[in-house]
Amino acid sequence: MSRLGSLMLALGSALVYGLLYAPIAVMVLFSFNAPRGRFNLLWQGFTLENWRHPLRDAALTQAFLTSLALALAAALLAVLLGGLMALALARARVRGRRGIELLLALPLTNPEIVLAAALLNLFVGLNLPRGPLTLLLSHSLFCLSYAALTLKARLAGFDPTLELAAQDLGAPPLEAFRRVTLPLLAPGLFAAVLLCFSLSFDDYVISSFTAGETVTLPLYLAGAFQREISPQIQVLSTLVLLVSAALLLLACRPQEDPSR
Repeated sequence: MSRLGSLMLALGSALVYGLLYAPIAVMVLFSFNAPRGRFNLLWQGFTLENWRHPLRDAALTQAFLTSLALALAAALLAVLLGGLMALALARARVRGRRGIELLLALPLTNPEIVLAAALLNLFVGLNLPRGPLTLLLSHSLFCLSYAALTLKARLAGFDPTLELAAQDLGAPPLEAFRRVTLPLLAPGLFAAVLLCFSLSFDDYVISSFTAGETVTLPLYLAGAFQREISPQIQVLSTLVLLVSAALLLLACRPQEDPSR
């Protein structure tokens, strides 16, 4: 590649990354802002006061903890059910397998508003009060497809003879699954949990239909932007960003070659 081509590629890459990360940088910067009104939109001056008590907004903190617990519970439930479905599709001769796989992929292609309206009709028809239970059911449902397809892809590269060899050596089926299959599926399980957790934590459309009086973080932020944008929103968002970056660094850390 010529020097001009390399320069153009570098400039284009810098522009793309700049557009991608500029809003995040602004969010982190405004967590140190000292606004004079209710809306933290204009830079008024640097301060560390916002970080002295990052969780001082009780309503915001409660919404964050609600979203955290909901996302964790929905991710674990979706991965449990999705893992069983993936095992059945990968190993058993299920009649109508193609139809089941199509139904799994269908929620990924449908607009989220369609699923939200359908869940609302379902819960109203069942006379089920909207609240934490309906939130958990709805979030687990739309995360189920992601978990099942992620684990199914992981099982596609799994060698079943390893588990059969463990059974030939005297291990019971459950023990062979725990000692052989489960460790090999661990990266896929971890990826599915992280994916489902992020999807549930970030969801607004389905939550707005099924939450009732329960307030999650996206719902709180959508309502707060009409009344007040306090610096604590940017502070909490920055904390979430730092934790996410730390987990990403831990997950992507270089692994030592066991053969050395």
